[in-house]
Amino acid sequence: LYPTGALRLRLAPRLHPAAPPTKDRSPRHVTACVKPSGTFRGAQLYLERGGRLELLLPEAPRPRARCFSWPPREKGALMVTGSPRSDRLCLAVAGACRPCNDTEILMAICTSDFVIRGSTRSVSNDAELQESIIGVSAARIHRQKFPLFQAGGRLAGSIRTPLRCGVKPGPGTFLFTGWLHFGEAWLSCAPRYRDFQRIYQGARRSSQNPCEFPLD
Repeated sequence: LYPTGALRLRLAPRLHPAAPPTKDRSPRHVTACVKPSGTFRGAQLYLERGGRLELLLPEAPRPRARCFSWPPREKGALMVTGSPRSDRLCLAVAGACRPCNDTEILMAICTSDFVIRGSTRSVSNDAELQESIIGVSAARIHRQKFPLFQAGGRLAGSIRTPLRCGVKPGPGTFLFTGWLHFGEAWLSCAPRYRDFQRIYQGARRSSQNPCEFPLD
């Protein structure tokens, strides 16, 4: 249920040389199918194609086959990962689906993969994946290990959280922190920015802040 990292399966079938392509004949594709067993739990299966991951099998899927194709000259791969609701998220907030306490907030700004100050634009729910997707407008990017939030007129991006947490859109400015899971941002702590300022200033006065963080 709780692997570290992931299992990557390279798909390289031995094929007979394809006939020379002609104007009227498109290149041949390789097709493969996967079907989950009835006990498939605690993991998700992705197809790695063109540098992106496409979800093939969510956790506890319906017992039906999923097929996919790729050109024989490309490198196909499958990626098996632990479900995002595993203990990594629980440890990030020291217990799933509850607000972080002051100590957890201070540690989150020092150790998270991303720290984004911004506001909530929208919240959409994916019942199949059991995920909520939070649309975020970023006022300032304090840290991001990968370009999650891209400039396109304004800084915007999305952050995921388990559906069972019941996230709702709300007004105000927040400090979104969290970690990356195969290119997707997952939420750990998201205090209101004014509450974070109060917590950080109090910790700094007592020399208990674990790292320096710019306030403005």
